Amino acid sequence: MSQIGELLAPSNAIAMLGFLGLIVMVATPWRRVGLALAGGGICGILAAGLLPLGNWAIFPLEQRFPAFVDDGRPITGIIVLSGALELTRSAARRQFAVNGAAERLFAFMDLARRYPAARLVYSGGNSRIGSRLPPEAWTATEYLKTIGLPGDRLTIEPRSHNTWENARETRNLVRPSPGERWLLVTSAWHMPRAMGSFEQVGFRVIPYPVDFQTNGTRDLEQPFTVVGQGLERLDLAAREWLGLIGYRLSGRTGALFPGPGAEPKPSEAKLVIAN
Repeated sequence: MSQIGELLAPSNAIAMLGFLGLIVMVATPWRRVGLALAGGGICGILAAGLLPLGNWAIFPLEQRFPAFVDDGRPITGIIVLSGALELTRSAARRQFAVNGAAERLFAFMDLARRYPAARLVYSGGNSRIGSRLPPEAWTATEYLKTIGLPGDRLTIEPRSHNTWENARETRNLVRPSPGERWLLVTSAWHMPRAMGSFEQVGFRVIPYPVDFQTNGTRDLEQPFTVVGQGLERLDLAAREWLGLIGYRLSGRTGALFPGPGAEPKPSEAKLVIAN
């Protein structure tokens, strides 16, 4: 998550509301106002952390694209988007460290085995521009080679810093031809923004969603048992919804909530590709 995204996270916003209330209580004569703000912050943290608000927010994202069904037709290539590695910890401990999105890597390796003739592309540099850490694509592919993935099948795209650049740089790298079938592997909650970005640059891909956070509709009714889990889920969903809004306003997607069958307008696609 970027620095701006971290500041806008609901958990931070609610906590800062409570902290502001404490300051008002101590440093101003408006003790009742401060008490109300502090109480609102405490109640807000409990409500956001225990009620299934995070599941309500992330469920529509995860359900937007259906699971991939193999119809027997050949697959030209498989693209996996970065985001599964903890680059700082990997560098500090000199070990391959993954985060909660590790299913992207597992799916990538499984698909590579199932489609031995498909091209393999790992797309992703470092999300923090200016960081001295190596691109995620470099770190990940070195590990994938050590566990048996053939190095001659792997193509890396290490220049991108975000989802939009994933789409643009990958398209420029592989130069897809009409009629080719490429699978796009990323987290289910991230798939709408990823698909919208690839479609907007004129690269038609097939979604392969993984890393689901919810178990289905039953999670919309069940509260969390740990406050931190609920807050983390809500922060993740909020970041993605804000990302969708930002991408639509900046022209990086052709729809606010990209879905199956959505296509960019020819004029928009040409404009974006020219950039």
